[in-house]
Amino acid sequence: PAPAPAMGRPAVPAAAALLCQLGLSAAIRWLGLTESGGRVAWNETQHCRLLAGTVPEQLPMCRRNLEVMHSIVRAAAATKGACQKAFADMRWNCSSVQRAPAFGPDLLKGTRESAFVHALAAAAVTHSIAQACASGELPLCSCGSVPSEVPGPDFRWGGCGDNLRYGLQLGAAFADSPLKSSKLRTQAVKAMNLHNNAVGRQVLSDSLETKCKCHGVSGSCSVKTCWKGLSNLGEIASDLKSKYLAAIKVTHRLLGPRKQLIPKEMDVRPVKETDLVYLINSPDYCTVNLQLGSLGTQDRQCNKTSVGSDGCNLMCCGRGYNTYTEEVVERCHCKYHWCCYVVCKKCRRMVERYVCK
Repeated sequence: PAPAPAMGRPAVPAAAALLCQLGLSAAIRWLGLTESGGRVAWNETQHCRLLAGTVPEQLPMCRRNLEVMHSIVRAAAATKGACQKAFADMRWNCSSVQRAPAFGPDLLKGTRESAFVHALAAAAVTHSIAQACASGELPLCSCGSVPSEVPGPDFRWGGCGDNLRYGLQLGAAFADSPLKSSKLRTQAVKAMNLHNNAVGRQVLSDSLETKCKCHGVSGSCSVKTCWKGLSNLGEIASDLKSKYLAAIKVTHRLLGPRKQLIPKEMDVRPVKETDLVYLINSPDYCTVNLQLGSLGTQDRQCNKTSVGSDGCNLMCCGRGYNTYTEEVVERCHCKYHWCCYVVCKKCRRMVERYVCK
């Protein structure tokens, strides 16, 4: 017979624990579509349920909007790339996102890192759909609406703006649907992720700006055609990284008639709709600890002269670093030839590299 569980520590079936973890990560499991979603045509509804990454709550939207799934697959790849670029100089360098749809503990729980990834992923899917509309890729949407503001004397509204409204509508439906499931047991994480998803979409919406193309003799720009376009996802990731660094630790507590996310510390200002929030502290990511989702910084490259997060002192957590030299090949002595190409030579030089012990 199986041994009885220890007193005071009720047994939790492994399957139940696994289901709970899957529920917590369900909203971003679609990032795993980069592994299989790019290889299908998305012209049959069975594709929605066969691929790792989608979850049951997302299947209805997938079946009704098969043509949008190409945009969602691109958004998954863009999320991974933008995340790793934004955090390349940090101890946590977003490498755990590459494991999608099988995430580690750092993204299964309510950490700062989980907050950032949820916000960025929500922004990315909206961004991708909005631009797919403008490019003519999607049959049910087209350019964004013409701005209501009156154009100036030297420009006119034209071109094809990103369809932010349609992107927000479908992006929110896809990204938020797993979190609105009644099966999700941990209400605090559910509230946190819904909040952070909304923050990501708000940062994206705020990036909508006027973009123009010049017309006139010899490029004089006497007249401009302008439209509303979104910033690229790298800029959105940079803005969200600033919010990550200033994120507020919260608790999910009854306040008035319903539970709300409120600061864990009493002397912290109230949470705004533009703040990223998290529930638990992150590991320091200095050493390998797979139970916490930390891969450590051993063998990570660092900057010997920097005093920032990429500096060898901070990146290596005081352990020191090793130095080695490497030969690099670069383009050099480039010359422009009329018309119209550039010819360069290849130069070799030795550079010093520094990696954490």
